[in-house]
Amino acid sequence: MSALMRLSGWFGAAGRARDTAIPLRSPRYGGATAPARVQGFDQALLWVTVALLAFGLVMVYSASIALPDNPKFARYSHSHFLLRHAGFMAVAFLVSVLAFQVPVATWEKAAPWLFVGSVVLLAVVLIPGIGKGVNGARRWLGVGGLSFQPSELAKLTVLLYAANYMVRKMDVKERFFRAVLPMAVAVGIVGMLLLAEPDMGAFMVIAVIAMGILFLGGVNARMFFLIATVIVVAFVLMIAASEWRRERIFAYLDPWSEQYALGKGYQLSHSLIAIGRGEVFGVGLGGSVEKLHWLPEAHTDFLLAVIGEEFGLLGVLTIIVAFLWMTRRIMHIGRQAIALDRVFAGLVAQGVGIWIGFQAFINMGVNLGALPTKGLTLPLMSYGGSAIMMNLIAIAIVLRIDNENRSLMRGGRA
Repeated sequence: MSALMRLSGWFGAAGRARDTAIPLRSPRYGGATAPARVQGFDQALLWVTVALLAFGLVMVYSASIALPDNPKFARYSHSHFLLRHAGFMAVAFLVSVLAFQVPVATWEKAAPWLFVGSVVLLAVVLIPGIGKGVNGARRWLGVGGLSFQPSELAKLTVLLYAANYMVRKMDVKERFFRAVLPMAVAVGIVGMLLLAEPDMGAFMVIAVIAMGILFLGGVNARMFFLIATVIVVAFVLMIAASEWRRERIFAYLDPWSEQYALGKGYQLSHSLIAIGRGEVFGVGLGGSVEKLHWLPEAHTDFLLAVIGEEFGLLGVLTIIVAFLWMTRRIMHIGRQAIALDRVFAGLVAQGVGIWIGFQAFINMGVNLGALPTKGLTLPLMSYGGSAIMMNLIAIAIVLRIDNENRSLMRGGRA
């Protein structure tokens, strides 16, 4: 089936979805069961994704509209970030449509090579003159007039590689040196390259994705907790050994202190002010004061703070519920694939759920002052082309997995 025919099916099948019940029963939370329904793919997941993208586009415009008043952005128009973000979304959508056409078996075969390619790009970005530095961090590669962030690609490729690795090591998953250690070395190499950028936030997400897939793949619980302990100790040592990381922790503990209010605690304190101003119902779309050059990175890392100011507690809760539902639904698709004896597909879907859910949790925690400041964007919503593209490719792969699940349940082939 051509990509055009699939696209027409996506947006024309909502009211014509087949309701044929099949004998297989799918589990729900709480122990209840219900007949599985046969459709092309999970349309609710698609439309929640579209809703988050659309709302994110509106909020990126709202959060960035005043930036040209700052001399740093004086050469930009007031719609600069809106148009760029819309362009990113359009390209990401087209790429994700192509990703949906790729069978899961092809992703499984390509996983090791994609992982190696992402490691090479992470190394290339550190080469002076090739990697692009912003605010002291070298995380981007210039592609024409655009920038690409290899760490975002690494999240997807590590996920695919970890799932592929667990399938290959399924018969020795109880043995530490044959099952866990090689994967730990691979993640460690990626981690060293990311810390050299530095990008500790991306490394944290990648480590959690890899650990989650190892655990879901059936690694011995004692080995899993040993790995978790080692990783936690490693992050603590990294923070203890870095003065500026230590200051971030101290600023998080007391962002209002005279020492940190205008330094490391500045973003957090103004994020809390923005959310506090929003109260329950918010000040209205476009009414944020903090985005007027008070809150740095309002259209990227701190987009949720602007949402909280303009839409209040109700707006923030709506976003939280949307991400909770999305994570739960993706994990369900993964469990369904494993039930159909499609272990790689199931681990990939559950890995995407861990990725989206964990990164959203960290970003929300930072914006709400529950976690120390970390440079992680809100998935599907914050400004950024590389992140949006990788998020949509990941969702497209999950939809492809669901599509193949439904085909198998109809008696067809994946």
